[in-house]
Amino acid sequence: MIKILAINPGSTSTKIAVFENSRPVFLKNMVHNIKELEKLGKIANQYEYRKKCILDELTNSHLDINKIKAVIGRGGLLRPIKSGVYRVNEVMKKDLKEGIFGEHASNLGGLIADDIARQIEGCQAFIADPVVVDELEDVARYTGHPNFKRYSIFHALNHKAIGRAYARLINRKYEELSLIIAHMGGGVSVGAHHFGRVIDVNQALDGEGPFSPERTGTLPAGALAKLCFEEGMTLDQVKKMITGKGGLVAYLGTNSAYEVELMAEDGNKEARKVQDAMAYQIGKEIGALSAVLKGHVDAIILTGGISHNTMVVEYIKSMVSFIAPVVIYPGEDEMHALAWNGLMVLKGQVQPKDYNESNMVQF
Repeated sequence: MIKILAINPGSTSTKIAVFENSRPVFLKNMVHNIKELEKLGKIANQYEYRKKCILDELTNSHLDINKIKAVIGRGGLLRPIKSGVYRVNEVMKKDLKEGIFGEHASNLGGLIADDIARQIEGCQAFIADPVVVDELEDVARYTGHPNFKRYSIFHALNHKAIGRAYARLINRKYEELSLIIAHMGGGVSVGAHHFGRVIDVNQALDGEGPFSPERTGTLPAGALAKLCFEEGMTLDQVKKMITGKGGLVAYLGTNSAYEVELMAEDGNKEARKVQDAMAYQIGKEIGALSAVLKGHVDAIILTGGISHNTMVVEYIKSMVSFIAPVVIYPGEDEMHALAWNGLMVLKGQVQPKDYNESNMVQF
């Protein structure tokens, strides 16, 4: 029996799970005190606090960490890399600590995984399919001006896991399929999966594609420039507006898609309009990616927490079901995805990669 510890740090919580092979034997979502996190300041300063929370929880639950063979953390904002499972090495740890592509709680996943694994004899530390997985076609990198490039930042872990799960369901290989997968959570990422590679996807972190519960998605460039220079907003203010205070938060004052769903069901017309607009933009993005795949789409998959919302799902289906069958995988299960990746490495089914120049995407 192979024991694996999965660690998934989020903005205000840390999820941990212990698996025996692919079976979860312990799951915990630790919600952190926001004021405590704010006192610590930068994400990197939360490292010791979150690690202690994890170890205390495992101890209090009488789980013997010495039997764990692998600790796998959610990957953070690293340099653009190929899809796969990566050993945590010193180069990776340096980039995660420095936050070279930005600060995000997921940066702590690999750091904490490595520290815990070092305390256990024979244990290894990994990350899998971090948000910076980059498989874009060169033509998809152009923006319209050489000062700007498109980067691939999306929910790679869930995208890949769902793509493979669907392939197993229909007795096909993920690498044989052309899929459009829309992850609909706090952010929305819609990707064109072509024979095992995500060849185009909206940059879901800071301002591209459909709006979401917390993010603005694509904004009119001229109006945004005017807001910055004529109304004197600071860079930090604009970044918070785009990621964190955009989307449903800006329109309706809540980042809870479920709360908006209840408002719409209760007859709140503005909530229904905003919810429909979000679904419309997701459907529109799916339509655009069907052109990327030249109309050869085996399935459109809707996943993430918002895929529980029947109104949103039906709205999107009404727009895109003519393209391909629409399949729903409600919610996301990143903990299972992490554990499954770790298990495949330990069983020798997947060769882990090293975080170095040979696996970094150059463009």
